[in-house]
Amino acid sequence: MSFFKVEEKANVIHLILNRGDKYNALHVDMLSEFADVVKRVSEMPGQIVILSGEGPGFCAGGDLAMMKETGDEKKYHQVMNDIEAIVKTLYTLPKLVISAVHGSAVGLGLSIALASDYVMAEADASVSMNFIGIGLAPDGGGHFWLEQRLGTHQAKQFAWNGQQLSAKEAYDVKLIDLVVQGNVREAAEQLAMEWSHRPVQSMVATKNIYHQHGLELLERYLAEERENQWQLRNSHDHQEGVQAFLEKRKPSFRGN
Repeated sequence: MSFFKVEEKANVIHLILNRGDKYNALHVDMLSEFADVVKRVSEMPGQIVILSGEGPGFCAGGDLAMMKETGDEKKYHQVMNDIEAIVKTLYTLPKLVISAVHGSAVGLGLSIALASDYVMAEADASVSMNFIGIGLAPDGGGHFWLEQRLGTHQAKQFAWNGQQLSAKEAYDVKLIDLVVQGNVREAAEQLAMEWSHRPVQSMVATKNIYHQHGLELLERYLAEERENQWQLRNSHDHQEGVQAFLEKRKPSFRGN
């Protein structure tokens, strides 16, 4: 089964998460395919990429079933390799990348959305970096993206609180770039067509100038997230957070 659809129309490449029945929650096989797909997209001629999701939401983050699969350290590092390949490729892609968010973008799903150059969301969409709800810290470059958009202090508060923001609230704090009425994918297509009539290579050049200097910092964040996440996965609070989620109850964290 393919977990992604890739469609090219004129100068625009649509990269669509295609596990809509599961809110596009990411598991081991899907992340592996995602890493391959973004590499393939990088080699396509289109200059603008629209990243979106099928079904009722953009991406619910990591599938909880993956937590058990990645209990093995070798499997864990394989998954982190794929996550890092995905976000680094999107960040350095010599194309313009638009994330079109509908429904919800949560955890790793939000990290991936924020790896793009421009994030737009439907008015009734919501975003959350709620790793803390299961005793973890953001990954997928989440610390880097939040710091870039919110500044260090507000990034800490957002990660610590794990709050869900409406599209309007996310726009007000500059976490996303545009709130749209109606279908966000159609709005993204319209923006992509407008950009196609601009000097796109000039826009890409500006992206490259900024991002080639940001890449080293992103890689440091990714390395630290990988190490910290492995340690946190073995904590009582993580185990309790996952169990509470599965049992649909409030977790009882102990701070260890």
